[in-house]
Amino acid sequence: MSKPDTITIDEVPYVRADSVPAAPTIIGEKRIIVADRGWVFVGDCVDEGDGSVTIYNAKNIRRWGTTKGLGELANGPTSSTQVDDYGTVKTTAIVTIAVVGGW
Repeated sequence: MSKPDTITIDEVPYVRADSVPAAPTIIGEKRIIVADRGWVFVGDCVDEGDGSVTIYNAKNIRRWGTTKGLGELANGPTSSTQVDDYGTVKTTAIVTIAVVGGW
């Protein structure tokens, strides 16, 4: 027997929870951005209408200092990570990683 896709209660239709796509993950303002030619930045990001991203308080991640790849920096820099202050940067993001904390 198949399960119904909707059910109506008091003339209001309800749909099955597993038939609704998951809400998109919202990436916060603080992000790691992989840009063109291997540049990697972390900072406070604003998405621009032309598809670019402006990174305020940007730091260039010169040396990752990780053992598990770039994603390891989502929790903050390691003791071996090397960064340089860059101010404000506008670029097109190739990859965007949400920052959990520590930056």
